[in-house]
Amino acid sequence: MSREEAYRAARAKAEERKATFLTAVQATKTRVTPERLKQDARDKITGTVLDGAAYAAAKVQQRPAATAAAVGAFALYAMRRPIGALFRRLYVRMSNRKEEISEIDHG
Repeated sequence: MSREEAYRAARAKAEERKATFLTAVQATKTRVTPERLKQDARDKITGTVLDGAAYAAAKVQQRPAATAAAVGAFALYAMRRPIGALFRRLYVRMSNRKEEISEIDHG
């Protein structure tokens, strides 16, 4: 192979690599646009939520009693202040039974 043929082969190889590089750069530019990134984030969030819901539904079907207990415990935790206030009022009413003091008429 002469020097000219080697040069032409090297130049053709360089042009081929350049074209491949420019194609990759163009694909990356279109992939990194803000709209595309937003759409990718939305798709990822939607997929994660749907997968989580499917997983939770499968676990509920596997263990309904444990799920009911967990939901009940969470409900008690979420309602702890109103329930506590109710029990405090009931305790005060039961422990202070003075018939001469009326709660409605204010004495």
